[in-house]
Amino acid sequence: MASSSSPSLSSYSPCAACKFLRRKCQPECVFAPYFPPDQPQKFANVHKIFGASNVTKLLNELQPHQREDAVNSLAYEADMRLRDPVYGCVGVISLLQHQLRQLQVDLSCAKSELSKYQNLGGIAAHQHNLGFNLIGGGGGGRDHNQLLYNHQFFPRDQQQQQQQQIIRGLEGGSNNFDTTRGGFRI
Repeated sequence: MASSSSPSLSSYSPCAACKFLRRKCQPECVFAPYFPPDQPQKFANVHKIFGASNVTKLLNELQPHQREDAVNSLAYEADMRLRDPVYGCVGVISLLQHQLRQLQVDLSCAKSELSKYQNLGGIAAHQHNLGFNLIGGGGGGRDHNQLLYNHQFFPRDQQQQQQQQIIRGLEGGSNNFDTTRGGFRI
Protein backbone atom coordinates (compact mmCIF):
# COMPACT_ATOMS: atom_id res chain seq x y z
CA MET A 1 0.00 0.00 0.00
CA ALA A 2 3.03 2.27 0.39
CA SER A 3 3.45 2.33 -3.37
CA SER A 4 -0.14 3.49 -3.91
CA SER A 5 0.28 6.41 -1.47
CA SER A 6 3.20 7.82 -3.52
CA PRO A 7 2.61 7.02 -7.18
CA SER A 8 5.31 9.46 -8.33
CA LEU A 9 8.03 7.42 -6.59
CA SER A 10 6.90 4.16 -8.17
CA SER A 11 7.03 5.68 -11.67
CA TYR A 12 10.47 7.24 -11.00
CA SER A 13 13.24 5.42 -12.88
CA PRO A 14 16.65 5.28 -11.20
CA CYS A 15 19.61 6.79 -13.01
CA ALA A 16 21.89 4.49 -15.01
CA ALA A 17 24.53 4.61 -12.26
CA CYS A 18 22.21 3.55 -9.44
CA LYS A 19 20.65 0.91 -11.65
CA PHE A 20 24.10 -0.46 -12.50
CA LEU A 21 25.21 -0.36 -8.85
CA ARG A 22 21.86 -1.87 -7.77
CA ARG A 23 21.07 0.76 -5.23
CA LYS A 24 18.18 3.10 -4.59
CA CYS A 25 18.51 6.37 -6.48
CA GLN A 26 18.14 9.23 -4.02
CA PRO A 27 16.85 12.68 -5.03
CA GLU A 28 20.29 14.16 -4.30
CA CYS A 29 22.13 11.49 -6.34
CA VAL A 30 25.24 13.06 -7.86
CA PHE A 31 25.04 10.74 -10.89
CA ALA A 32 21.38 11.29 -11.85
CA PRO A 33 21.77 14.49 -13.90
CA TYR A 34 24.64 13.07 -15.95
CA PHE A 35 23.82 9.38 -16.35
CA PRO A 36 20.18 9.17 -17.45
CA PRO A 37 18.37 5.81 -17.31
CA ASP A 38 18.34 5.51 -21.11
CA GLN A 39 22.19 5.56 -21.31
CA PRO A 40 23.31 2.58 -19.21
CA GLN A 41 26.44 1.89 -21.28
CA LYS A 42 27.80 5.38 -20.59
CA PHE A 43 28.03 4.69 -16.86
CA ALA A 44 29.14 1.09 -17.36
CA ASN A 45 32.17 2.29 -19.35
CA VAL A 46 33.04 5.03 -16.87
CA HIS A 47 32.68 2.61 -13.96
CA LYS A 48 34.86 0.01 -15.67
CA ILE A 49 37.73 2.46 -16.27
CA PHE A 50 37.53 4.87 -13.33
CA GLY A 51 35.35 3.21 -10.68
CA ALA A 52 32.18 4.65 -9.14
CA SER A 53 33.84 5.90 -5.94
CA ASN A 54 36.50 7.86 -7.87
CA VAL A 55 33.85 9.44 -10.09
CA THR A 56 31.76 10.31 -7.03
CA LYS A 57 34.75 11.99 -5.36
CA LEU A 58 35.59 13.89 -8.52
CA LEU A 59 32.04 15.15 -9.04
CA ASN A 60 31.71 16.21 -5.41
CA GLU A 61 34.92 18.24 -5.64
CA LEU A 62 33.75 20.15 -8.73
CA GLN A 63 31.40 23.09 -8.95
CA PRO A 64 27.95 22.10 -10.28
CA HIS A 65 28.49 24.01 -13.54
CA GLN A 66 31.71 22.01 -14.21
CA ARG A 67 30.28 18.56 -13.66
CA GLU A 68 28.65 18.00 -17.03
CA ASP A 69 31.89 18.71 -18.91
CA ALA A 70 33.79 16.46 -16.52
CA VAL A 71 31.33 13.59 -17.02
CA ASN A 72 31.45 14.01 -20.80
CA SER A 73 35.26 13.93 -20.69
CA LEU A 74 35.28 10.85 -18.47
CA ALA A 75 32.77 9.11 -20.72
CA TYR A 76 34.80 9.89 -23.83
CA GLU A 77 38.09 8.82 -22.24
CA ALA A 78 36.51 5.60 -20.96
CA ASP A 79 35.03 4.82 -24.38
CA MET A 80 38.37 5.45 -26.11
CA ARG A 81 40.28 3.46 -23.50
CA LEU A 82 37.95 0.49 -24.05
CA ARG A 83 38.36 0.74 -27.82
CA ASP A 84 42.13 1.11 -27.63
CA PRO A 85 43.44 -0.12 -24.26
CA VAL A 86 47.02 0.89 -25.02
CA TYR A 87 46.71 4.46 -26.29
CA GLY A 88 43.14 5.58 -25.59
CA CYS A 89 42.65 9.29 -26.34
CA VAL A 90 46.38 9.81 -26.83
CA GLY A 91 46.22 7.71 -29.99
CA VAL A 92 43.48 9.94 -31.39
CA ILE A 93 45.40 13.10 -30.46
CA SER A 94 48.55 11.74 -32.09
CA LEU A 95 46.68 10.85 -35.26
CA LEU A 96 45.10 14.31 -35.41
CA GLN A 97 48.49 15.98 -34.86
CA HIS A 98 49.96 13.94 -37.71
CA GLN A 99 47.07 14.91 -39.98
CA LEU A 100 47.47 18.56 -38.99
CA ARG A 101 51.20 18.50 -39.81
CA GLN A 102 50.49 16.87 -43.17
CA LEU A 103 47.82 19.45 -43.98
CA GLN A 104 50.24 22.25 -43.04
CA VAL A 105 52.83 20.79 -45.39
CA ASP A 106 50.26 20.43 -48.17
CA LEU A 107 49.04 24.00 -47.62
CA SER A 108 52.56 25.38 -47.67
CA CYS A 109 53.36 23.51 -50.89
CA ALA A 110 50.12 24.68 -52.49
CA LYS A 111 50.86 28.30 -51.51
CA SER A 112 54.38 27.98 -52.90
CA GLU A 113 53.15 26.54 -56.16
CA LEU A 114 50.41 29.15 -56.44
CA SER A 115 52.99 31.86 -55.91
CA LYS A 116 55.12 30.43 -58.70
CA TYR A 117 52.13 30.32 -61.05
CA GLN A 118 51.21 33.89 -60.17
CA ASN A 119 54.79 35.05 -60.75
CA LEU A 120 55.00 33.21 -64.07
CA GLY A 121 51.61 34.58 -65.07
CA GLY A 122 52.88 38.12 -64.54
CA ILE A 123 56.08 37.40 -66.48
CA ALA A 124 54.23 35.75 -69.33
CA ALA A 125 51.71 38.58 -69.61
CA HIS A 126 54.54 41.13 -69.58
CA GLN A 127 56.50 39.25 -72.25
CA HIS A 128 53.38 38.71 -74.33
CA ASN A 129 52.87 42.46 -74.33
CA LEU A 130 56.45 42.79 -75.61
CA GLY A 131 55.67 40.45 -78.51
CA PHE A 132 57.43 37.21 -77.55
CA ASN A 133 57.18 34.34 -75.10
CA LEU A 134 59.72 32.18 -73.31
CA ILE A 135 58.78 28.82 -74.77
CA GLY A 136 58.44 29.48 -78.45
CA GLY A 137 60.94 32.30 -78.78
CA GLY A 138 58.62 34.18 -81.14
CA GLY A 139 55.20 32.66 -81.18
CA GLY A 140 55.36 29.49 -83.24
CA GLY A 141 51.70 28.70 -82.56
CA ARG A 142 52.02 28.78 -78.76
CA ASP A 143 50.36 31.34 -76.55
CA HIS A 144 51.48 32.56 -73.13
CA ASN A 145 48.91 30.40 -71.30
CA GLN A 146 50.90 27.29 -72.19
CA LEU A 147 53.82 28.78 -70.30
CA LEU A 148 51.77 28.79 -67.10
CA TYR A 149 51.14 25.06 -67.20
CA ASN A 150 54.44 23.83 -68.53
CA HIS A 151 55.87 21.31 -66.08
CA GLN A 152 59.49 22.14 -66.87
CA PHE A 153 59.24 25.22 -64.64
CA PHE A 154 58.22 23.06 -61.64
CA PRO A 155 60.69 20.22 -61.33
CA ARG A 156 59.41 17.42 -59.10
CA ASP A 157 62.70 17.20 -57.19
CA GLN A 158 62.45 20.82 -56.09
CA GLN A 159 58.90 20.28 -54.79
CA GLN A 160 59.98 17.20 -52.86
CA GLN A 161 62.91 19.09 -51.36
CA GLN A 162 60.58 21.86 -50.21
CA GLN A 163 58.20 19.33 -48.66
CA GLN A 164 61.06 17.61 -46.84
CA GLN A 165 62.34 20.94 -45.51
CA ILE A 166 58.89 21.83 -44.23
CA ILE A 167 58.47 18.42 -42.61
CA ARG A 168 61.89 18.71 -40.95
CA GLY A 169 60.96 22.15 -39.66
CA LEU A 170 57.70 20.86 -38.23
CA GLU A 171 59.24 17.79 -36.64
CA GLY A 172 62.35 19.54 -35.38
CA GLY A 173 60.95 20.45 -31.97
CA SER A 174 57.88 22.30 -33.20
CA ASN A 175 55.08 20.69 -31.22
CA ASN A 176 51.68 21.90 -32.39
CA PHE A 177 49.77 20.66 -29.37
CA ASP A 178 49.74 23.14 -26.52
CA THR A 179 49.28 21.11 -23.35
CA THR A 180 48.81 24.21 -21.19
CA ARG A 181 45.79 25.30 -23.17
CA GLY A 182 44.60 21.87 -24.24
CA GLY A 183 44.45 22.68 -27.93
CA PHE A 184 46.35 23.01 -31.16
CA ARG A 185 48.64 25.94 -32.03
CA ILE A 186 48.75 27.14 -35.59
